[in-house]
Amino acid sequence: MDYLKSVKAFILAADKGSFTAAAEAMGITPAMVGKHIRELENRLGYQLIHRTTRRQGLTETGLRFYAYGLQILSAVHEADTLIHHLNEEVSGDLRISAPVAFGNRVLTPMLTPFLLRYPEVNIDLVLTDRRVNLIEERFQIAIRIGNIQDEGLIALPMPPYRMVLAASPSYLETYGTPSTPDELSRHNCISFTQWRSNHCWLMDGPDGRYEVEIVPRLTVDSGDAIREAALSGLGIALNSSVMLEPDILSGKLIRVLPCYTPPARPMHLVRLPVRPMPSSVSAFIEYLSQELLIGNTEHNSQQPHTPQH
Repeated sequence: MDYLKSVKAFILAADKGSFTAAAEAMGITPAMVGKHIRELENRLGYQLIHRTTRRQGLTETGLRFYAYGLQILSAVHEADTLIHHLNEEVSGDLRISAPVAFGNRVLTPMLTPFLLRYPEVNIDLVLTDRRVNLIEERFQIAIRIGNIQDEGLIALPMPPYRMVLAASPSYLETYGTPSTPDELSRHNCISFTQWRSNHCWLMDGPDGRYEVEIVPRLTVDSGDAIREAALSGLGIALNSSVMLEPDILSGKLIRVLPCYTPPARPMHLVRLPVRPMPSSVSAFIEYLSQELLIGNTEHNSQQPHTPQH
């Protein structure tokens, strides 16, 4: 049988709660939906749905495969959409939100080639470290650093956001250079507001992961402000390598604890689940994927319903 149809039948049965509703959506009979799901179970070698006389529910394997099934169908749809926009004029206004440091140093330089390639596209780029609401603020795309918290958005994984510890030469000359993560608790530290509320910094070192509780002298919601505070000699900053690497290379800042690496933060491109995807959105996602060599599998944070008779 058609594997993609079988996956679609399973996803629809989970989403809509019954074989009958899934059959109506696909334009086939409930018996055929059941056959598709049985064929899928035979192919995988695992039962996906518990079946009783009164009720149906996803098995543990079914819950796990649901997430993969969404990715499979999403990847097929996005591939079809991306190919389609190649054969039509790409046009429209594109409103994008991105963190300040990433937007200034990575994203903005990439926009000129994109806009030259697509002269009928206009971009409104809003740089802010605040987590924007895509619906209320009319954004088609947002770059998120950290774990995805927005239910219902389509998320595309991007390369992790690397972090680094650094301080000015004047600060280290005055207060000394820490040689172990534990010594950070005795230093002036500069922290980002949106990070963990208990102000614990994580470090990966030769002997595993360290968790150090710090008491920040300054907590601020801007990566640029963290950089400026570090340059002024206030203390040791935990910030993105995108933000601090030029200052480290120039000698204005010195990397602290070079044998210990703060864990990289996950980063995603998120968008609304609009179907069909506007040509400007699909063209930009394709362009960004090629430039950053990011993954091409999107996932949806939507949770399945439990299928019932």
